[in-house]
Amino acid sequence: MTLDDQPQLRGLVADYQQALTDVMGIDLIPPQWLHLTMQGIGFTDEINTDELAAVDQALTARLAGIEQPAVAFRYLTVHPEAVYLKAHPAAVLYPLRLKMHEAALSALGPERFTEPTPDRTRFLPHASIGYINRDGDTDPIAAALSKLTTRAVDTTFTKADLLEFHRDNRMYEWNSATPIPIGELADA
Repeated sequence: MTLDDQPQLRGLVADYQQALTDVMGIDLIPPQWLHLTMQGIGFTDEINTDELAAVDQALTARLAGIEQPAVAFRYLTVHPEAVYLKAHPAAVLYPLRLKMHEAALSALGPERFTEPTPDRTRFLPHASIGYINRDGDTDPIAAALSKLTTRAVDTTFTKADLLEFHRDNRMYEWNSATPIPIGELADA
């Protein structure tokens, strides 16, 4: 899910990124590439346009019938590979994740879409701030972030995005993003 419609969350990310600007070893994610990873579908050279259209239709139908998830972002994590904000409570986003998985499975079939059903206990939705690009001590990161006053941002997701993306430049960037509304039927 892109964060193009989440100005408060993007602002919070920008505050953390500003604090990390001078810290070596972090590839800060530009605003246009901020996202929450939810469900992989497959490689672009393995999914044809008819299958992609079927996935889009299945996602549209399934996401229209669920409640728009509302979560808070307040827990900053410094991981050996990234700095990110956890969505809380994560369980609120799990039904969305599950519907995305079900849509891909129904559109592609179990022979083409072999990813197992997502495990609720291993689901960790988050918005990455930057990717750590070298081994080393995380103390400089912690020191830079300690100067900030922490705050929470409440977010309601009204859309998901079907993305064609790559990671050629040390971060995820997409060539196309098709917005899919969440909760249209639930709101009716």
